[in-house]
Amino acid sequence: METGNNTVLEFLLMGLSEEPELQPLIFGVFLSTYLITVLGNLLIILAVSADPHLHTPMYLFLSNLSFVDICFTSTTVPKMLLNIQMHSKAITYTGCITQMYFFILFFALDNCFLIVMAYDRYVAICHPLHYTVIMNPRLCGISVLVSWITCVLYSLLQTLMVWRLSFCPDLEIPHFFCELSQLIQLACSDTFLNDIVIYFGAGLLGGGSFAGILYSYSKIVSSICRISSAQGKYKAFSTCSSHLSVVCLFYFTGIGVYLTSSGNQNSHPSATASVMYTVVTPMLNPFIYSLRNKDIKRALKKFFVVATP
Repeated sequence: METGNNTVLEFLLMGLSEEPELQPLIFGVFLSTYLITVLGNLLIILAVSADPHLHTPMYLFLSNLSFVDICFTSTTVPKMLLNIQMHSKAITYTGCITQMYFFILFFALDNCFLIVMAYDRYVAICHPLHYTVIMNPRLCGISVLVSWITCVLYSLLQTLMVWRLSFCPDLEIPHFFCELSQLIQLACSDTFLNDIVIYFGAGLLGGGSFAGILYSYSKIVSSICRISSAQGKYKAFSTCSSHLSVVCLFYFTGIGVYLTSSGNQNSHPSATASVMYTVVTPMLNPFIYSLRNKDIKRALKKFFVVATP
């Protein structure tokens, strides 16, 4: 395998473990979680599409988030399962770069839709009388479109920055997918610009989104505290509890992965920790929304009643 950026034939994905006896267990666990993730998020999309009562901004954003979660998991898990089944660790250079592009795209979209949903909950609780005016179909459409365009361009920028690099002879990636930071660590050429772009993107998309969500919820909590009745407080909080749960799961697992990988950049623990936000979080999201949301549960029951002959 040569080291020029256009002559690299393949990388080696070392996976979560190199122990042969663990491969069937890993295959079974990841196949199960992948099927649950796809089925759960697909049911959310079908329920929102089939029930006219759910054709609101909140559920428009939720269905987009579910679609992104399906794509997010599908970017990494199927290739891992295929490699285990084929007893192979190889991924082509083009395949690796493509996987990295779509991983960054859907990860960034998760961030964008979470902050858009936070703004939706802020308007619903803090400005309920003006909700339909503020969250009109035009604004919702623009929010979705801008999120997609921004994330596509950001992912393209990161991919082009990696494309310019040349790589060292050691092309083993201690991960189960082509993760951006792991690829940069394999580069032999100067990665200073790549690091700058990564830090800028993390600050803008990650830090900016998290700060926006914190600001929205600070206003939401302030508004809820001003409600006099306990029943009114509970009703107001219940409208955003599902989204808040997903936000905590997404960002806290991401922070945990960052703290874990910072001390284990070239070892399997960072890959194991990343399973939380790449596999577990997309799987749990539909459960959180279906179990904590009466409208979703009602729509799902209605969907299954109609689907049953």
